[in-house]
Amino acid sequence: MLKSRLITALILIPLVIAALFWLPPVGFAITTIIICMLGAWEWGQLAGMASRQQRIWLSLLCGLLLAGMLFTLPPYQRDVHLPQVATSLWASLAWWIVALFLVLFYPASASLWRHSRPLRLVFGILTLIPFFWGMMALRQYHYESDHYAGSWWLLFVMFLVWGADSGAYMFGKMFGKHKLAPKVSPGKTWEGFLGGLFSSALLAWLFASFAPLTVSAGTLIVCAVLATLASVLGDLTESMFKREAGIKDSGSLIPGHGGILDRIDSLTAAVPVFACLLLLVFRTL
Repeated sequence: MLKSRLITALILIPLVIAALFWLPPVGFAITTIIICMLGAWEWGQLAGMASRQQRIWLSLLCGLLLAGMLFTLPPYQRDVHLPQVATSLWASLAWWIVALFLVLFYPASASLWRHSRPLRLVFGILTLIPFFWGMMALRQYHYESDHYAGSWWLLFVMFLVWGADSGAYMFGKMFGKHKLAPKVSPGKTWEGFLGGLFSSALLAWLFASFAPLTVSAGTLIVCAVLATLASVLGDLTESMFKREAGIKDSGSLIPGHGGILDRIDSLTAAVPVFACLLLLVFRTL
């Protein structure tokens, strides 16, 4: 399992970085829509859709919704304050606050949504739609003056998430004793959580030392810390929904890693939260 995970990671990481820097905006948008559609396909299972046909329709509707929202944007207009973008990012911030309470009070909180497929689908919408707009908002950051400025920001967030995931795994294996959320994800420990934060902070510091991230140190620290915490919450939230659905992985598309949602669960929280803080709260435009 570990060998296949490493091989897949060594293939996927260069492809992701290449997509961030080499794809034009349209190509990047299409790629992100496809990822969200695959995520919607897997979310259908978390929402209780056993039928393959239902999940196909859910995936297609997700793609049509995102494409429709994208086409409503004015031509050559990349303002994050446009309603489609800003509303999605603010909604994400609200959703992850709600998700925090759902995780903290699980399994009692599950009684509110366990038997409601529409509510679980709404949770999926609040996870995938803001993720898409967070990706787009960061990718378009200062695009007129520097085509790669947004790519650096997205790579920064990904380094935060990769650092938190890798650090949590290693520190948890070596020192893990105290369970972080045993009713949601028994394998996660406080030692792993703190090790992940340390690893993420170290990677963020190294990355920011060499990458052209032109914001104040205070703003960068606040956004990075909260995005890293959100990434942990995104992972725990998906684990909670998988536990309720009675499945180990959201899918089997990526060898050694499970499904698309298993790989982007942390990013679905970290990216829109980081984008909302950076662009709307601190207004670093």
